Amino acid sequence: MLLIPAIDLKDGRCVRLRQGDMNDETVFSEDPAAVARHWVEQGARRLHLVDLNGAVAGKPRNQAAVKAIVNAVGDRIPVQLGGGIRDLDTIERYLDGGISYVIIGTAAVKNPGFLQDACTAFPGQIMVGLDARDGKVATDGWSKLTGHDVLDLARKFEGYGVEAVVYTDIGRDGMLSGVNIEATVRLARELRVPVYASGGVAGLDDVDRLCAIESEGIEGAILGRALYEGRLEFRAAQARADELNGER
Repeated sequence: MLLIPAIDLKDGRCVRLRQGDMNDETVFSEDPAAVARHWVEQGARRLHLVDLNGAVAGKPRNQAAVKAIVNAVGDRIPVQLGGGIRDLDTIERYLDGGISYVIIGTAAVKNPGFLQDACTAFPGQIMVGLDARDGKVATDGWSKLTGHDVLDLARKFEGYGVEAVVYTDIGRDGMLSGVNIEATVRLARELRVPVYASGGVAGLDDVDRLCAIESEGIEGAILGRALYEGRLEFRAAQARADELNGER
């Protein structure tokens, strides 16, 4: 079970939102690159970046912070990035700049042909982000709830050749209320590609619960507020996951 620290970027700073509300933020650092170095030193094997301004604007807004993070991490671990990615040129720039995986969310829902083109142009490097509330997918930085069923879209996108699905339960994100295990397993069982759980991880109990369902196709989990508020110590959490899955 891969535990992935999240670095959410807003106005060049590392923040956390509650339920995706851009007006309900907590600033954790003015120096995202230093945060990235910290997680690498704590044993992180991958980082998850989100350009929050970009997700709302529909175009990259935190390129300088992303570049600084990539430079700080170097080639030590992969970095995945989502938020405001709407065209192939943007994907190419990010991948050429050192990002390992690009996550397409809103654009995948609104323009499935773009996602298909991206998977063809950059095989093995495109993930899809599906953010849902009560089984329905949200777009535009979670500000708009669509009528699309998350399971239907996930099956469709898998056929396009996505590398993995990042599944976020919006209602739990940033709330420290626990992972929506039932919904995450339901999704993973429908797919052959890996699923990364996101939203609501609050402590070691959630790590235990996620490890118990890893065989269903849950390859990793993205950790946010619990890490930044000290409720979960990353090195201990990853060690726990490795132990439970026999990776001593």
